[in-house]
Amino acid sequence: MSIKGIFPIDKWDFKSESIMHDLPQEVYELLEKHKSEQIYKKNNVLFREGTFPSGIFFIARGKVKKYKTDKEGKEQIIYLAGPGELVGYHAILSGDRYPDSAAVMEDSVISFIPKEDFIKAVEFSPVLNYRLLKTLSHEFGVLANNLTMIAHKTVKERLAVQLIIIREKYKLSNTGEGLIEINISRDDLANLVGTARENVVRVLTEFKNEGILETRGRKIMVQDVNRLVTIANQK
Repeated sequence: MSIKGIFPIDKWDFKSESIMHDLPQEVYELLEKHKSEQIYKKNNVLFREGTFPSGIFFIARGKVKKYKTDKEGKEQIIYLAGPGELVGYHAILSGDRYPDSAAVMEDSVISFIPKEDFIKAVEFSPVLNYRLLKTLSHEFGVLANNLTMIAHKTVKERLAVQLIIIREKYKLSNTGEGLIEINISRDDLANLVGTARENVVRVLTEFKNEGILETRGRKIMVQDVNRLVTIANQK
């Protein structure tokens, strides 16, 4: 079922897939001049925080997590990106090092566009410039919403919100008629929610006992998204 009308998904989704949609042909040609495509295995790192960017990454198939790492090596996942989305372009636009890291969450097909070609396309195309500015502004709002959520919502509410968001990500690549399978480790889910793994396991068990979802190994299938929306308390 669609959650539009019952949950403000736009407040939580970066929507960078709109950047590349229906660009003028000459802009595509600039971006694809030296583009390369590669299959990345689960847990492969695309780039690490603090390194200088050499290009941008376009996700053709699969999932990528963007995350920060603290001094103890603990991850805080900032965002999950899916098919059609771009990652790594922020550092190029700012002329700085990567502010975060990115790693593949499942076997994925990802294209790489060299920095020089991306910059040429940006300088050439007002359309691409406008879309990047619009997307960056939207992403600022999404990150602000996430900070507010971590500060003011309970673990149960935060987990409900994240399950709704992740379900939408996986729905895009779901071709079957059954329940949408969210394939994510409990550690990654805990890092995304901003809590300990045991807290996520405990709340997932509560949701399972209440008939809100079912689990099969690391896979999570939401059975009652309306209940999740109610628990999320998000207006």
